[in-house]
Order: sequence, then C-alpha cells, then structure tokens
Amino acid sequence: MSASATRPRLLILSFSPIERDARVLKQVTHFAERYDVVTCGYGGAPAGSSRHLQIADDAPWSERRREWLVLRQYSRIYWHSAAIRAAQTLLRDEPRFDVVLANDIDTVGLALSLDPRGGVHADLHEYAPRLNEEFTTWRLFVAPYVRWQCRRFARRASSVTTVGQGIADEYRRVFGIEASVATNAAPHQPNLSPTPVGSPIRIVHSGAALRNRGIDEIIAAVEASTASVSLDLYLMPNDVGYLDGIRAAVAGSSRVTLHEPVPYAELAATLSSYDLGIHVIPPVSFNNRWALPNKFFDYVQARLGIIIGPSPEMARTLTEHDLGVVTNGFGADDIRQALDALTPERVAAWKQHAHAASASLSAEQQIMVWDAAVAAIAERGAR
Repeated sequence: MSASATRPRLLILSFSPIERDARVLKQVTHFAERYDVVTCGYGGAPAGSSRHLQIADDAPWSERRREWLVLRQYSRIYWHSAAIRAAQTLLRDEPRFDVVLANDIDTVGLALSLDPRGGVHADLHEYAPRLNEEFTTWRLFVAPYVRWQCRRFARRASSVTTVGQGIADEYRRVFGIEASVATNAAPHQPNLSPTPVGSPIRIVHSGAALRNRGIDEIIAAVEASTASVSLDLYLMPNDVGYLDGIRAAVAGSSRVTLHEPVPYAELAATLSSYDLGIHVIPPVSFNNRWALPNKFFDYVQARLGIIIGPSPEMARTLTEHDLGVVTNGFGADDIRQALDALTPERVAAWKQHAHAASASLSAEQQIMVWDAAVAAIAERGAR
C-alpha cells in the first residue's frame, strides 16, 4: 500500500466505454469497496470510480498503420497508437498505482510501463490472437502483431484471467501463460423466479446484430418449426445494414418480433417474462467455438431454459446443470429439430434448474477470482 493512501490505489484500464462494458463494470463496482479505484477508458465516468480519465473518442485503440504491420514494426505500432498516447498523457501526472488491472491485450503493455508497486493483472477476456481470424487481412497482418503483444507483454503480467477454460488452455499451450478463468457471469438476481411456461413457448435472443452470430438460422428455424413457439429479438445495432435486413425479413412474421435493445440494468427483468433463451453461434472462429458469453448467464439469471449449439464451453455448463438442450449442429434444420421436440414440461423443468443454479453461476462467485489475484498483487506492493 502506498504511504499516502489508506487504501491501495487501483487503476482499471480498458480501451472500451467502461460505463457500458459489463465485464469491466463488475470490476469497478467490486473493487470500489476496498480500493481507491481510478478508471481510464472511453466514455463517461463509471459508478464506483473515484477518478475517471476519459480517452477522447477520436483516439481509437484499433488504428494500426498498414505499412508498419507489413514491416512488422510492432513496437512502433504499439507506442504510436492514438489510444496509448492519449492514455499516457492522461496518466502522466497520476501518483504511482499499487495495482493496475489491464483489460484485453492492448492495454497490458501500457499497464506494465506504469510500473505499479505490486504489478499488473491482465484480464485478457477472449483469445486475442484469433479474435477476427475469419477475415484474411486481419489473420495475415494483425494476428502476428497481437501474438507479439502476448509474448512481449502478457507473459510479464503478475497474473492473468480469461473467460473460459478452452481459451485458458490455448494461452498456456501457445505462450506458456497460466490463466485462471473468470466467466462473463451476470449479477445474481435473487428476486426473480421462474414464470409459468406460456403458449406458445416464448423464446428470446438478446445481443449484438452481427452476421456471424447465427441469427438468420434461428429465425428460419422458428418459422419452420411445427412446435407452438415464438421468437423475440433484442438486438444492438452493431451492424446497422444487417439489422435493417432482419427488420425487413421479420416485418410480416406472426412468430418473430424485433424489439429495440433495453439497458443492461433492465435486461434480466425483461428476459424473465420469456421461457427459453437461445444462442446458437456458428464456430466460424476460435473464440466463437469456445464462447461462453454474457447472454448465457443472462438467461440463467432470468430463470430461462436455454437452447445452444454444440459449443464446448456452453454445452459443458448447460449439461452440468441440466439447463436446456444442445442442438446437433448450428444450421437452421438442427435448431428446428430441437424446437420440434420441446414440451411445456421440459421447459418448465429447465427453468427450475436455472433457478437452482442462479447463485452458483452468478458474477458474485466469478468476481472472487479477480479479487484474489488483485489482493495478492496489492499485498506484494505493500511490502
């Protein structure tokens, strides 16, 4: 602990709008109880931060000069990044931190350069070197740069976490990085209970409107199913053109309804009026294959049964708690077959199992992984 503070100074660093970033917000909220939390990222000040250093929107973290990528001038790319330089300016006059919690690979080098007393915890989220591998240009030019960051920076972190065991295994296999797992679990909703199964069985999907998320296949399966089912979609406008296409496609549907997205604080209550949450994400990339996303846990907290594709991490958790059904594949017909086999009795049982698992699969349990890691670093800094 620094001599000038009664509590350890913790910098939470993220190249994201922290006030809207569910995973980082959990960190801010939790650590504000026992640390002097300073945040640095885009957007306004998140609740719980004692001081927020706001990176301007015109200083993007993803800007990389193509010629430098081709020439593999990775150190030059990193330290000339607009986001890095903006954050350095904001942090220049800050007293030394006891701990820095760096979110995602792009912040780790900057965190290390601040030389915090105890060290750096790197929360790497997904598997960064294969994040956008479905795009050839990214795979050929950006991925080597990200691998360089993993070797140069992530290996030097005092501790590391990621979102799932399959991803942690890959960091260990490729880079020798020992990562613990802190899933993207949602906050516990103790006041919610399973609602009676409706007729039709009401299915919901919430999340990003992205072309690689399998939303078209889900819609086609619902339209083709012989079961009495309906589908409601709450989609963020990540790809406006794609979202407009979905809106046009379901405009005359009697089964599928597209809604405006709701604030995260209202999501669990909104979802709880449904019967099943669905997320069948095609394995078009390594991270899609090993996905264990927020929405899976949002569905648990809303006390819904769950339909997923054969994604290993989700399937393991779903099977362990008997939360729903795993489709045979990721196509529309695979999903349709699962829908055709639904009965109100099965869905009601899954909703009860979600209720039973809601505490153990909550963010409050997963946060303790970060808690232990940051506490160990802070203790080391106090010596």
